Amino acid sequence: MSVIVVLLVSTGAAWESRALAALADHPGTVLLKRCVDVADLLAAARTGQAEAAVLGVDLPGLDQGVVDDLRRQGVRMVGVATDPGHSTERAARLGIATVLAAERVDELGAVLVALPSTDLPPPLSPPPPPPAPATAAPRAAAGRQGRVIVVWGPAGAPGRTTLAAGLAGELARRGLGTLLVDADPYGGTLAQQLGVLDEVSGLLAATRLAASGVLDERFTATQRRLSAHLRLLSGLPRPDRWPEVRPGALTALLDRARSEGQVVVDTGFAIAPDPFGDPGGTGRPERDGLTREALEAADDILLVGTADPVGLARLARALGELRGLVPTTRVRVVVNRMRPTLGWREPDVRALLAGFGAHDGVHVLPDDQAAVDRALVAGRMLVESGDSALRRALARLVDALAGVPARAPGARARR
Repeated sequence: MSVIVVLLVSTGAAWESRALAALADHPGTVLLKRCVDVADLLAAARTGQAEAAVLGVDLPGLDQGVVDDLRRQGVRMVGVATDPGHSTERAARLGIATVLAAERVDELGAVLVALPSTDLPPPLSPPPPPPAPATAAPRAAAGRQGRVIVVWGPAGAPGRTTLAAGLAGELARRGLGTLLVDADPYGGTLAQQLGVLDEVSGLLAATRLAASGVLDERFTATQRRLSAHLRLLSGLPRPDRWPEVRPGALTALLDRARSEGQVVVDTGFAIAPDPFGDPGGTGRPERDGLTREALEAADDILLVGTADPVGLARLARALGELRGLVPTTRVRVVVNRMRPTLGWREPDVRALLAGFGAHDGVHVLPDDQAAVDRALVAGRMLVESGDSALRRALARLVDALAGVPARAPGARARR
């Protein structure tokens, strides 16, 4: 009989002493370590000596990221459920396939020896064949109600946040249910810009729910309603809290939000991979990985840069960098702060950008600082701050992007 090397973590649960006795009595199991918490469990798993882990399903800190980490280390899992109903459902959401009721923990040795080579459940049917390639099929076409629009741009404050807020406000003004997501890993400012002073981060709350497998039930509670059709998922309260967003959590919440309507995402400026990488394969968060994850989840991307020579040079380089990351996603280039004093016309800018990478159109926004200042000082959306050249340009951008006609003049979103 082969011997299974086991890690045990229960943080003092009532069934722990019986589990220890069951492991000691069974000839096919050897207890490598009794771990004190999730962090201790992961550290022991990364040594490569353990083959299985026995853990309480209600263990504090146990989430989808921990389960994925154990699986990457080749550690199979047996969950012990004190409440068979709730605990078994939670285990299923986290991906723990083998669950043992606490009153049956005496059978633990036999259950461990009988574990399959992987703890993933077998597929119920053969996987479907891959779909035929499409030229520009959006994610929303796959039976989803909305789509994810990600606003990204290079360093230099080209206006990512202003564009994201303006775009979301215009979509909501047209009667479309819209969620505005602040996913800037360097500390977003959407909440402050829109006059929301809550200290609670909607992004951190939602990603924790995604990791715990309860996002569907409680996602709405993480959002702040701004108007009848517009909600905000606020960003990081401090720039140093980016490690709390585990890889994959943003993708999960964007997929969930897409099922309910339009999603506009404000991001950071950098997408270059960490030069040091993740050699241990631990799934460690990466600061700019949050922006890359948003771009990879996007149905449409708005690449924004300023109209001055430095901004256009950065914009051209960013377009090539973006195409290296997401070669098939629809990308619209937005040239911001266009003004006559620069000495060139819109056709000149479009011709310049035509040779720097594939895109789905160039849109030009005027330099309208007065309109931006009015909205910013009042803590309101551009569409709520009166008519302006910038608001009209945003409406034309939404016409091209969403294909939704504007409402009659005078129709305004209401707080």
